[in-house]
Amino acid sequence: MFPKYDVIVVGAGHAGCEAAHAAARMGSKVLLCTMNMNTIAQMSCNPAMGGVAKGQIVREIDALGGMSGIVSDKSMIQFRMLNRSKGPAMWSPRSQNDRMKFAEEWRLALEQTPNVDFWQEMVTGILVKDGRVTGVKTGIGIEIESESVVLTNGTFLNGVIHIGEKQFGGGRTGESAARGITEQLVQLGFEAGRMKTGTPPRVDGRSLDYSKMEVQYGDENPEKFSYSDETTTLKEQRTCWITYTNKEVHETLETGFDRSPMFNGRIQGLGPRYCPSIEDKINRFAERERHQIFVEPEGWNTVEIYVNGFSTSLPEDVQYKALRKIAGFENAKMFRPGYAIEYDFFPPTQLKLTLETQLIENLFFAGQINGTTGYEEAASQGLIAGINASLKVQEKDPFILKRSDAYIGVLIDDLINKGTEEPYRMFTSRAEFRLLLRQDNADLRLTELGYQIGLASEERHQKMLDKKSNTAKLINDLKQKRFSPESLNQGLEEIGTATITEKISAEKLLKRPQIGIEELKSINEDLRAYLEKYPKEVLEQAEVQIKYDSYIDKEQQMVEKLSNMENFRIPHKFDYLSITALSAEGRQKLNKIRPETLGQASRISGVSPADLSILTVYLGR
Repeated sequence: MFPKYDVIVVGAGHAGCEAAHAAARMGSKVLLCTMNMNTIAQMSCNPAMGGVAKGQIVREIDALGGMSGIVSDKSMIQFRMLNRSKGPAMWSPRSQNDRMKFAEEWRLALEQTPNVDFWQEMVTGILVKDGRVTGVKTGIGIEIESESVVLTNGTFLNGVIHIGEKQFGGGRTGESAARGITEQLVQLGFEAGRMKTGTPPRVDGRSLDYSKMEVQYGDENPEKFSYSDETTTLKEQRTCWITYTNKEVHETLETGFDRSPMFNGRIQGLGPRYCPSIEDKINRFAERERHQIFVEPEGWNTVEIYVNGFSTSLPEDVQYKALRKIAGFENAKMFRPGYAIEYDFFPPTQLKLTLETQLIENLFFAGQINGTTGYEEAASQGLIAGINASLKVQEKDPFILKRSDAYIGVLIDDLINKGTEEPYRMFTSRAEFRLLLRQDNADLRLTELGYQIGLASEERHQKMLDKKSNTAKLINDLKQKRFSPESLNQGLEEIGTATITEKISAEKLLKRPQIGIEELKSINEDLRAYLEKYPKEVLEQAEVQIKYDSYIDKEQQMVEKLSNMENFRIPHKFDYLSITALSAEGRQKLNKIRPETLGQASRISGVSPADLSILTVYLGR
């Protein structure tokens, strides 16, 4: 009935979609298994992509040749660049999306990708022979053979939904949990754990009074995620709103605490620290009289509203009463209550940097199964797992991004070397080289790599090369172009910066804090005419590189210093347990994680500098 596949992807959420698309684009024959073809790429929680550090990840996925950026652009209803008031390392793109259109665009993209087949059914186990995965087994007993398997099960593994004192099995509201896989993997020797996440109620937008809320518009000149020409920027945007909880809301919520699964011990799994439920917020921050609520439309045409900031698993009657005490929500009609969901995950220290498991060859894990939270984190893991599953089948070298290459590299390195005991979320503060890993230069960092492995297209590659050469030419010209005091001083006075007494280069002017590209245009007509020949992304790139060149150079020097350790490879079967000079914890952690390089070993929690010195001596022998 089925041919033998190169890659089987289990689960069609954000991780599964990226894995299937990447592997197929690279020439592998792919089967995407999902329990429901109608929920491919479902935005299970908020209808948005990007945000702080997450926006950088979406840009990186796009730069490598993935689809999340394109799908986000095609389904976008609002765009905002967050942290514009801070330095460029902090700028983070975020989109509000049409939930139904997002899922539709992903499904169409996959259906139009040659080499992708679909199968709708629950996968209940994997087929293993001689320590190697050979396929999957489904709920009705079908065995489908493949060279590799990527598990992207999201919140479905033994998922349990909690609403107050009620609990029932499910991977998402209205959808059944997946059973069988956890039990088999534990029998095979994997360590498993439980995590928790949650979602807020959805309400009828027609029942809200927006005059009592603050309006939150999109950017005046919206951008987009994808570097490709396949998408365009928004011509019109939908509005979002902001309102706040109050003391009365908090008191109403507290009446349900005795029935809260969060507080009565019914939920065992740890929830996301940086996206707590509303009951967790008012419990932990009792001194706060109000909390911000973002009122976000679910799409272009629907009346459904996502109540961002009101995630809860309290009884539905308490949720309803509390909601109606929020300004603007006095007459709110609820479409469905919020809920918490507990699910199985597998500590990611059991993986290699390729996301292949250490125990079973050619078996890969990606997404929430690895203990992460968020669409973007999941999608990036799916992309890397799909790439490496395809490369492994083709007997090619693995694809690994370093911490200095991408936020995706930071994410995977953190997961594998440090593990996670709570849902892992990416932040700019997790990256030590964040000035190098900006959202504006992801194409310059990664498109060449994506092109080399056959994922990024020729058009994308050429577009990146043009941007690179145009930026270099512009920076060089700005260094050469010199201007006299007579041609500049009036303009400099008008923008409130010091005048000059001798000729100065445009590059030196641009280093001044008060002067950006737009100010350069305003102080000299010749400069304006010259700069307007270049596209916006080249101008922005040149400005950032000129203004921050000394800081960028310092980070680059740090990367080069650390690269020697990253290039010092450790044999996979290296016998750590026989080196008695290592500390007991060092031996245990090194043996468990089995780092691929000395650099990776240095980042493992519990491996001391002394352990590293001893390891270096033994490897030198």
